Amino acid sequence: MRNHFLAGVVALIAPISAHTQAINAPFEPQIAVSARGEFHVSPDRATIQVSVQTRAPTAATAASENATKQAAVIQALRNLGLGSDQISTINYSVYPEQRYEPNREPVVIGYNVTNTISIDVKKIDQVGPVIDASLKNGANMITSLQFYASNTEEARRTAIASAVQKARLDADAAARAAGGTIGGLLEVNVGAYYAPPPRPIAMLRATVAADQAPTPINPGEQTVSVDITTRWRFNAK
Repeated sequence: MRNHFLAGVVALIAPISAHTQAINAPFEPQIAVSARGEFHVSPDRATIQVSVQTRAPTAATAASENATKQAAVIQALRNLGLGSDQISTINYSVYPEQRYEPNREPVVIGYNVTNTISIDVKKIDQVGPVIDASLKNGANMITSLQFYASNTEEARRTAIASAVQKARLDADAAARAAGGTIGGLLEVNVGAYYAPPPRPIAMLRATVAADQAPTPINPGEQTVSVDITTRWRFNAK
């Protein structure tokens, strides 16, 4: 019993001693600075959503016509070198088209079938040919086109380095304004990482003639940004 009591006393004394040391520790002036670093990247990939929409008096006829056209679109994409892993169905819908008249029940006048596939384009220079081949072989809607960068890790690290440099310059300016200089870096925290979001374009409904000029594509640039917080030692003069 005595041994247990002594152990409890030691456990209580230790935190008090540590707290006392923290109170008596000399205050060290510091400068805290936040900064954001950015780096521009060029998108190297794209995702395209291509739809085939058909209309017929019956659902079966509309579905059959849709299947024939979508099969031709997929075959054209494979002829461009796209693999099965780059083409996936993301939506299929069948809905009746109705005519409404006053004081009468709606009348079904036809059926619409829409089949949408998503295409993962791994080379930017293939985006235009993919769109053209899809529209020439039966697709009548490009419902989405998004550009993105496949590897942003190196860009992220460059953005971090840029943020640290900005933080150091800001800390140095603050120290000089306060009549001193900055010392060593005490702490740096890398915070939020803002990857460039895919850049979409609006839905396009189109029919392309066989002799139409190729679709021009310009992905532009995107920005990778990183936020950091830093603490620096302040040396008073």
